[in-house]
Amino acid sequence: MDRVAIFVDAGYLFAQGSAALSGSKVARSGLSFDAAKSVERLKLLAEQKAHGCRLLRIYWYDGALAGSGLTTDQATLAHLDDVKLRLGAINNTGQQKGVDSLIVTDLIELARLKSISDALLLSGDEDVRIGVQIAQNYGVRVHLLGIQPSRGSQSSQLLREADTTTEWEAAEVSLFLSLREVIPTPLSQPVPISESLATEAGPVDLSSTAIEAKSLIEDAVQVFVENLDFSDIEGIKQFWETEKGVPSDLDRKLLPTCGAALGRKLERHEITEMRTHFSRLVRGRIS
Repeated sequence: MDRVAIFVDAGYLFAQGSAALSGSKVARSGLSFDAAKSVERLKLLAEQKAHGCRLLRIYWYDGALAGSGLTTDQATLAHLDDVKLRLGAINNTGQQKGVDSLIVTDLIELARLKSISDALLLSGDEDVRIGVQIAQNYGVRVHLLGIQPSRGSQSSQLLREADTTTEWEAAEVSLFLSLREVIPTPLSQPVPISESLATEAGPVDLSSTAIEAKSLIEDAVQVFVENLDFSDIEGIKQFWETEKGVPSDLDRKLLPTCGAALGRKLERHEITEMRTHFSRLVRGRIS
């Protein structure tokens, strides 16, 4: 029986999806993503485009920082049925590297082995065009999916190569992607670092300063956890199935949040306390 595979460039999905919703690209930290609903919409479109074909699987391509664990979104996707998570790299400027080559390699190999008859491709990059061409030479029909305005977000050469093209409008994207509410960070006076405390008036009570810092950190973490949405909590649960600690995407948001509360960078032991308190509060929400 004929089969269809779905190939998703997550970088394109989030960048162009946020632009469709807000008029400009929004960082992933400012987005709320429902992985299960996005998979549901992709499967439905694949059924419409590849009539009578069974789904082989969804290949989800994303970037990962060297040495970091999965993000909450990636952990959720990795545990969903029919989804295979494939990770490239993210460089120092936040750009994905190696994702296009993964897409091209998988597309060509599946076509060469006659594993698929159709491919639904969500991407806009010119670099995947060669994979489309070779897959078509093996008899695969390629259905290109873009996000409004696809004519401005996808390579014109890639659009011409595809057998069919589809454009998701903002209303469709909003079924699984939304903008997070921006929570203002309260201003605070810098809390001195314990190793360098000294005043002309005499010695400072280190214990009281440490207690004050700990309290500010815990308050900031509590507000942060209270404002996590359902998809965040589900992602953390999936992350904890195989990993420990704070998912990398949330850790990168939590550190500056607590730093702003203190008015300075956190010390190493304070970072440990921050992460421990985060895990404790999230487990409380889960239970």
